[in-house]
Amino acid sequence: MTIVPADRFDLAQLAEIFNAAYEGYFVPMHVDEAALAYMVDAWDIDLARSRVALRDDEPIGIVNLGVRGGRGWIGGLGVVPAERRNGIGRALMEDVLAAAPPVVTLEVLEQNDPAIRLYEALGFTRTRVLEIWSLTADVPAVEARSFEARPLGQTGLPWQRADESLPGEFERIEVDGAVALIRVTGPRVGIAQLDARDEDAAAELLAAARARGESVHFMNVPETDPASGAFRRLGGTLELRQFELERDQRLIPPSVA
Repeated sequence: MTIVPADRFDLAQLAEIFNAAYEGYFVPMHVDEAALAYMVDAWDIDLARSRVALRDDEPIGIVNLGVRGGRGWIGGLGVVPAERRNGIGRALMEDVLAAAPPVVTLEVLEQNDPAIRLYEALGFTRTRVLEIWSLTADVPAVEARSFEARPLGQTGLPWQRADESLPGEFERIEVDGAVALIRVTGPRVGIAQLDARDEDAAAELLAAARARGESVHFMNVPETDPASGAFRRLGGTLELRQFELERDQRLIPPSVA
């Protein structure tokens, strides 16, 4: 087996590798060239520091690394089914971490025990639980005020919702005590950022977002965030739960690093 930089492949090839590596995953995962190009751009994936594992010149695994200054983010680790549990995932992670910034975060589904054990063995520790919510239930319509589209100034957001990850076009809506950045794509309303003083204000804002389309979606919401309780109150669906993990190279003993 050999491990090479991901930038040796074009985006169409990387999409094929990604899809093969995520075959049979806990939730369906499929990207095409356009979707991968968006991921690379929006999430600052550094293909020169991302890695692909090869056996006899055939790709068998991939790990993507996002880089922003002194912080990194693992944007997906996958191994093709025939090669799983052979140490390929660990080899990919060790190689990519050697080229990563000092602090690296990632998310892993709470039911993915093998991956959790691997990450913790590599020095990652759990920081919080993140939830993925959707809302399709009918709720009383609420009218929100629209303002100039600009980030909310929040800190400590998960990588995919940080200011640097914001979509090119979004709308800022507000109600008393809550504000959100949303993007409406056909019948789907995606929330990029939301800040609410309490669950009541969050629920009112989610109702206003629901009035803009047929469904509302919010990814990687900390379980303690007012929005989580608001989704539950409004009859939302908790799609997934993930652990957010962090590894600080500066705090890891040499025997682990």
